[in-house]
Amino acid sequence: MKLRWWAVSGILLLAAAAVALLPGSSGSTPEGNQPGHTKIVYDSPLAGKWYPADRGELKAELAEYTQIASQDMPSPPPKDIAALLLPHAGYEFSGQTASYGIAGLKGKTYKRVVVLGPTHQVNFPNAASVPRDTHYRTPLGEVALDTAFLDQLVQHPHFQRVPAAHRGEHSVQIELPLLQAALKDFLFVPIVVGQVDVATAKEMAKILTGLVDTETLVVASSDFTHYGERFDYVPFTENIASGIRRLDMQAFGFIEKKNLKGFLGFCRKRRATICGRDPIAVLLAMLPKDARVRMLHYDTSGRQASDFSSSISYLSAVAEGKWPRTSSGEVLSATDKANLLTLARRALTFRVTRGSTPSVADLDVPVTDGMEQVMGAFVTLHKHGRLRGCIGEIKPRRELYQAVMAHAINAGFEDSRFPAVTADELPRLHVEISALTPPKPVASYRDIVIGKHGIFIQRGWRSAVYLPQVAPEQGWDLATTLTHLSRKAGLSKDAWKEGARFAVFEAIAFQERADREVDAP
Repeated sequence: MKLRWWAVSGILLLAAAAVALLPGSSGSTPEGNQPGHTKIVYDSPLAGKWYPADRGELKAELAEYTQIASQDMPSPPPKDIAALLLPHAGYEFSGQTASYGIAGLKGKTYKRVVVLGPTHQVNFPNAASVPRDTHYRTPLGEVALDTAFLDQLVQHPHFQRVPAAHRGEHSVQIELPLLQAALKDFLFVPIVVGQVDVATAKEMAKILTGLVDTETLVVASSDFTHYGERFDYVPFTENIASGIRRLDMQAFGFIEKKNLKGFLGFCRKRRATICGRDPIAVLLAMLPKDARVRMLHYDTSGRQASDFSSSISYLSAVAEGKWPRTSSGEVLSATDKANLLTLARRALTFRVTRGSTPSVADLDVPVTDGMEQVMGAFVTLHKHGRLRGCIGEIKPRRELYQAVMAHAINAGFEDSRFPAVTADELPRLHVEISALTPPKPVASYRDIVIGKHGIFIQRGWRSAVYLPQVAPEQGWDLATTLTHLSRKAGLSKDAWKEGARFAVFEAIAFQERADREVDAP
């Protein structure tokens, strides 16, 4: 991509102004699991209340649950587990049901586990909260949080840091000892989900799907029907046990079919008391199209106590499949790239020839799962090998296909250095796209790889950014690059050497073939 640093500097400054570079704690000697974070450990208050506080007693209890579940596991046993649906009551009531999901993890490894739980204490509509902590501690030990993952989430307005949402909220924390007993080593991503509608669930899902990979397990935490006067939910007074089960199976029917709208519609129509409806909604929006959801175990506190005057339902289920993004970083397939290039050309052609901005339906290009990832993107136009326009966005804020459509048109019409593209030029233009991975914090400038990384620098309130191509095209080494980047941020030339913070991203660059055939929408 022949993109000169001076050609995009103004655009990049505008884009960089909107980017929160490195949210979270700072410290001269980071101690967290990720660079740039001072160690902050949260001791779960659930020990001794929701499960045993003694390490040995807790391990023994969980081992007993898992042994029973392993012997009674539905056939065939779960394979390629992408996600689980687990209850979140005290282990005395829901631990056995939860263990049916956990037992399926035996022999599997995950780099991270994302747990989505509902808020029982704080209202925050159409938003979710992640903690500032770097570690959670239970009687089974300390688990590091994936702070880089959390930092990327809070780049998006739907994901916030609401401390009150985590303190004492059991829905996410209750799953941690279960996971610790089943998995040897993983990074933890606790997310408390507020009250979401269908559109927000889909937006959150797209953001999360763009970050998870094949080494990620996602857990939705929820109990099911809460029946009885103390829950203000008495839809029937006869045949209570069968009525509760019927309600729960109707709800699960929508989950099994991955029917997000149907599930939320059922909850609304029946005034369902499924406390984790919101994290379930986000998970349903996330699941790959080929994922298979099946129930593993079901129980109620009414059956356990032989008293259905007050009853809570517990259900565990598994989603078998694989997240589309591989851990090796294969974010976009060849089909994704080909469709995006076609989409960019057709969007620009539509605007040039018809004078209006098209919708994706106007362009007859299939939108694949990869194209729906939330990513930053630049579209570059060349004519006879020379730059003809380049505009984009660095901060990941919308689906990739939407960013590509918008910036294909912007590159042709809004780049102030060039006149608007004409119809006569279209056959001679060459389209190139750079899809940007989310920025990740690094401990110091020594972790930056010239030619691979785009670079954010921040010191105080000043910041600046370069795309990965800038340094190689200028022939700069790391020190020279950071000197120029410091000056671009309005800092002294040596500001990068001390007190500055850095984040890096990568550009997945691809372009039209030289022998391509020009088409039209």
